[in-house]
Order: sequence, then structure tokens, then C-alpha cells
Amino acid sequence: MGLFAFLTADELTPLFVFVAIVAGTFWLLSMISSRNSQAEERLERIGRPKSLVEIEMGQAESAGRFKGIKEAFSNIGGVMEPQSELEKNSLRIQLANAGFRSENAAGVYHGIRVVCLLVFLLPAVLLFLVKDGFTVKSIEWTAALTGVGFYLPQLVLWHLRTTRQKEIFLTLPDALDLLVVCVESGLGLDAALRKVTEEMKGHAKTICEEFSLANLQLQMGRPRREVLHDLGVRTGVDDVRSLAAILIQADRFGSSIAQALRVQSDSMRTRRRQLAEEKAAKTAVQLIFPLVLFIFPAIFVVLVGPAAIQIQKNLLKG
Repeated sequence: MGLFAFLTADELTPLFVFVAIVAGTFWLLSMISSRNSQAEERLERIGRPKSLVEIEMGQAESAGRFKGIKEAFSNIGGVMEPQSELEKNSLRIQLANAGFRSENAAGVYHGIRVVCLLVFLLPAVLLFLVKDGFTVKSIEWTAALTGVGFYLPQLVLWHLRTTRQKEIFLTLPDALDLLVVCVESGLGLDAALRKVTEEMKGHAKTICEEFSLANLQLQMGRPRREVLHDLGVRTGVDDVRSLAAILIQADRFGSSIAQALRVQSDSMRTRRRQLAEEKAAKTAVQLIFPLVLFIFPAIFVVLVGPAAIQIQKNLLKG
């Protein structure tokens, strides 16, 4: 304590930041080192041939490397987990729309929010409160940085969700056209979904992933109505929801699935054309602001500048 008494706040701040970074690094390394049991199991399997089940579990092992970190984030996020079922279901839907469908995705998300909050809070306290004291300005900056850390995961989740939904919206008409061709050629809905997944997996990975999951659920024996409903909810795209509703009605009333898909494809292409026309109509209005703020002042200076200089010279001579 006698040593810290001779140090100022400016000298203590780097020390506290260094200790926080070392502590965080040690915590991450300790979480990663919890995979020793998995390493021992892999060493045991080296001495004997792999079975078919073990070969298929290769990808699952690579995904479980960071299982300790996921469990740690999930445990930390337990303090922020909502209590009502409505909020839990809403968060699960948002995470599913962003592509995170695991059972502990909500817990990991809340854990990331807590860690992000602490990561922004501790440097803010050290840089402002410890350095400048409890002034109004330091408290405001600390609260602002803490708010950024608290809402940053929500912004990232919103960005991932929006990007994924936009990709699905842009690739769905092509997938639907191919689905119409497959169904009209005599394939069933399951085989048509499988064919679309095989043909478009190179340039439409997101929609193919959703169709592949839906096809897997159908093969496992789930009712087609539930699978299609889950597909619409899981993607969060209005066009996919309407497609699922049309397929459910066609399956319930026994009507032609090919005709329903063709009508849906035509309506989706009409909607895409209307959206393109709407954006084109907005372009003229959106160009007003850059024209007035950036282009018009430069043109004004070029056109009026020489005349203004000549007028100034004549007035000075007179």
C-alpha cells in the first residue's frame, strides 16, 4: 500500500489495464484448456481403426473445441436471462433468424452481453473515474461507454439477422423457380427440396441450409405442416412465410403444389419489380442532399468566383 501511495492516477491506469488484460487472457486460456479430456479420447482412438460413427463425428469434434467457452458464456449470461416465456421465445426467434439455432444460443448471447459490458465498463472506470474523479463529465463518459458495451451485441445481432434475411429474400425467387421446375417434372416436394439444395448450394448457401434442414425434418417423420411453419418462423422472411402458408394450404386441400408454387413465384417477382421501381423513384429525392451540400457549392464557386474577383478588383480601383 505504501508503494501505491506514491503513484498518481495517470500512473495507476496502465497498471490496472494490464492486470485486466492478463486476467482476461488467463480466463480464456483456462476455458480452452478444459478440452484435455477430449484430447485424451482422441489419443486413445489413434491405436484402433475408426468406426463409421467416429468418422461422422469428426465435424462434431471440431465444433466442440470451444465448448468450454460456450458453456462459460452461457453460465455468465444466466444473470441476464429473461424470466417470461414470451421474451425467451422472442429472443430464440431472433437468434434463429440470425442463424443460431442451438439450445444454448440464448445463454451464450446473454453471456456475451455481460462480458461486453464488463469490457467497456472497466476501462471506462479506470480512464475517467479514477483519473478525473467523480465529476459530471467523467460519469457521463463512463455511462456512455457502458451503454455502448451493453447494446453492442444487440446491434451485431440485428446486423447479422438483417443480412441473412436480405440474402434469403434475394435468392428465394431463383430457388422457387427451380423448385417449380422440379415439381412440374414429376418430383415430390421432398425430392424437389433436395434437388434445389444440391444445385444452389454454391451461390445460395443460406436458403439451401434452410431447405436442407426442412428436408431433414421431413425425413425424420415430422408432419409437413409443422416443418413448413418452422421454416417460415426460422427465416423470419415474409415471402418464406407466405410460401409456407401456400404449401400448407395446398397440402391440406389436396390442390396442385406446382400451380401454387408458380403463382407464388409470379407474385414474388412482381413484388421484387415493385421494390426496384420504388427505389428508383426515391433516387431523385435522395440525390437532392448531396447535390445541395457538395456539388452545388463547388459549381457556384467555379461559376461565380472569377466574376466576384473581377468585381472586387474594380471596386478597389474605384
